[in-house]
Amino acid sequence: MSSLGGATQDRAVELTIGGMTCASCANRIERKLNKLDGVTATVNYATEKAKVTFPEGVEPQQLIAEVEKAGYTAELPVPEAPPTEPEDELQPLRNRLITSVVLAVPVIAMAMIPALQFTNWQWLSLTLAAPVVVYAGWPFHKAAWTNLRHGAATMDTLISIGTLAALGWSLWALFFGTAGTPGMTHPFAFTIERTDGSGNIYLEAAAGVTAFILAGRYFEARSKRRAGAALRALLELGAKDVELADGRRIPTEQLKTGDRFIVRPGEKIATDGVIEEGTSAVDASMLTGESVPVEVRPGDAVTGATVNAGGRLIVRATRVGADTQLAQMARLVEDAQTGKAQVQRLADRISGIFVPIVIALALGTLGFWLGTGDGAGAAFTAAVAVLIIACPCALGLATPTALLVGTGRGAQLGILIKGPEVLESTRRIDTVVLDKTGTVTEGRMNLTGVHVAEGESEEEVLRLAGALEHASEHPIAQAIARQARSEATVEDFTNVEGLGVQGIVDGHAVLVGRPRLLEEWSQHLPANLADALAAEQAKGRTAVAVGWDGKARAVLVVADVVKPTSREAITQLKALGLTPVLLTGDNEAVARTVAQEVGIDEVIAEVLPADKVDVVKKLQADGKVVAMVGDGVNDAAALAQADLGLAMGTGTDAAIEASDLTLVRGDLRVAADAIRLSRRTLSTIKGNLFWAFAYNVAALPLAALGLLNPMIAGAAMAFSSVFVVTNSLRLRRFT
Repeated sequence: MSSLGGATQDRAVELTIGGMTCASCANRIERKLNKLDGVTATVNYATEKAKVTFPEGVEPQQLIAEVEKAGYTAELPVPEAPPTEPEDELQPLRNRLITSVVLAVPVIAMAMIPALQFTNWQWLSLTLAAPVVVYAGWPFHKAAWTNLRHGAATMDTLISIGTLAALGWSLWALFFGTAGTPGMTHPFAFTIERTDGSGNIYLEAAAGVTAFILAGRYFEARSKRRAGAALRALLELGAKDVELADGRRIPTEQLKTGDRFIVRPGEKIATDGVIEEGTSAVDASMLTGESVPVEVRPGDAVTGATVNAGGRLIVRATRVGADTQLAQMARLVEDAQTGKAQVQRLADRISGIFVPIVIALALGTLGFWLGTGDGAGAAFTAAVAVLIIACPCALGLATPTALLVGTGRGAQLGILIKGPEVLESTRRIDTVVLDKTGTVTEGRMNLTGVHVAEGESEEEVLRLAGALEHASEHPIAQAIARQARSEATVEDFTNVEGLGVQGIVDGHAVLVGRPRLLEEWSQHLPANLADALAAEQAKGRTAVAVGWDGKARAVLVVADVVKPTSREAITQLKALGLTPVLLTGDNEAVARTVAQEVGIDEVIAEVLPADKVDVVKKLQADGKVVAMVGDGVNDAAALAQADLGLAMGTGTDAAIEASDLTLVRGDLRVAADAIRLSRRTLSTIKGNLFWAFAYNVAALPLAALGLLNPMIAGAAMAFSSVFVVTNSLRLRRFT
């Protein structure tokens, strides 16, 4: 972020946050950082990262200090560290969960089944439940104490107060009430028994709630790891070491720009580069989702992490480390996962004020039931149930987990979503503007037709013309040469400026170029060739004449051909309710021909590159919500202006930088996939938020009315978080 007048540019850093246990924690850290002058921070509970933009005069250590003041830990990224989360980070949580389950199950069973309530069973329950609440639930109590010292309350505050209150009441009832009497029975029920509470113990609630919530946290942590698996897989795609052209083998991270390295059949290409020697087919499916290997030869660019499926190659490195396409893809995906959609901001605001409101509601519930004279036991149970049922974790997980899975799945399919706000845009799009060249069409000239004079052979025309054109570097000549693949010998080659080329091919004096070149040698087009040439030019195609040995023999037609998948892509875009518009600088005839071929009805032709942005603005002024798909530098401004910009990954860096979505492979069908995936992700977020809100709205009144046992409340609360994460994981099956 910069401004004119020599103003300094803000810096950005991504901090790894430790100690967060719920969405309220993330919200609190975010507020703390944003209070610093000039600092803008976004904290993501699911990824456990804070993306912070800060001005000159503020140092990263100050940001870390602010996070630590709030009771959490923060670390600067370590570039050398592998981007993977070791499995044993879950081990402490797993140990506490196992302990709580083993000890809590008998406590719950004795409370539920009167037949198991032997003499003094309640004292065995205390012996088993106390370690569950104190040891297994220690992370909740520690976090609650840390928050209390900083004058804050989070979900852990609710859990800690609820379970300690249940344990504390049980201790009072056992030692000072009537619950410790030998032979005491305790029938389990979903509803509250209206007694004075001196004979009631809630050890099963204290132990059960702790076990259920730990189970929820454990499965939530595992699910978050699964949700981020696509990004970790992306980062691990690259080759680990590489053989240089001089025979040395070095780790990939030691490669430098300009180094020449060897890629044998079956090996991964170590980094982005240009082929200097060898021909092969490159399998880019793991990076782009494209299943068909691409033929490559000297001079072609290749991408790191793709697989050499054919011959031996020598490649010169052009981009290494953080500059490679793979690293940029991973960075885009992670940025998208760290951001927040508009729909999440409401959930964040609610989570920020939710815990204090719940504590107040629990106190109100306690006071109400005490005031009705139904006894301390009934009042206490209802208040604890309110504390336990009110978990805002599901709200905090609703957006981040769906983003993690959706953007990760997109990366696997060759779709890079730059940020969560993009999801909001895809829902409203009704018009998609398509740049013609390189987007709908191949973006390079191809031989599309051969018209021959009577008695001539098409094969002979291509053999002689192709050999001559092979010696020329003109794009039209190269298009003919690629198709012809002639190996005939050329002598006395001459380039006739503005007209074409001439030379001797296998003893024939061959001319290829404008009809005027042939006419200068008294080689006039017969009627059928003249008509064919005029017809092709009327369609906006390029036609060149071919003649040899004193006679005009053929007309070759060259054009930028439509991609084989473009028509299917247009059909898919229309099925999404979008109106496609073809935008091009070519003449009207060419544009109409291409549009008709792919099924587009609206065409805007003969537009100068600088005027493309004006076309988008005009459509927006007419009330359209516009998506723009392009690939060139001249598309960058229009991509930025559009409500949603989609850049073909085969295009220029400027276009990709200006876009919201990047389509790694140059297949227009991926544009439809990208919009479908974005809409599906947004739909999943909204579904998650609905169920999280609905759960709290429905459950809180039941708890306040004394209709929920605290242990059932704990199980339901844990289930809500796991449900939200599991629902998000369904995006992994998107195709």
